[in-house]
Amino acid sequence: MLITRRLEFDAGHRIPDHKSQCRHLHGHRYALEITLAGDIIRQDGDAANGMVMDFSEIKVLARQHLIDLWDHAFLVYAGDTPVVQFLQTLPEHKTVVLECIPTAENLAEQAFAILDGVYRDTYGNRLHLERVRLYETPNCWADAIRK
Repeated sequence: MLITRRLEFDAGHRIPDHKSQCRHLHGHRYALEITLAGDIIRQDGDAANGMVMDFSEIKVLARQHLIDLWDHAFLVYAGDTPVVQFLQTLPEHKTVVLECIPTAENLAEQAFAILDGVYRDTYGNRLHLERVRLYETPNCWADAIRK
């Protein structure tokens, strides 16, 4: 069985080598879909009876491990030296320095890597992360999937 929980967050970024508008500092209202695979729990008296995982628990874990870290932050590539240096001049600015350029594809891969260990057979029902879909805009997204 597959289940999906969608969460949203706001963040800024830039694509330093881009030939168009995305080379400038800008932001997005990102949407993140977390798709989990597992067996349906069939245990009388269990709060998760009939579920793969409680959707509210998916949200709590995603917020704790990813969303709260990236929300209202500037996601910047460590190699984008001028921007990293500029952001360091802003007192208490929320900056997340990444080892990759913050494209939708790379952010989806990063999110998958972060969340993969979070959703692991929590209930003995073979639970695991199957896919992370990151929407950069309503019409553009990237999928990181289990290989």
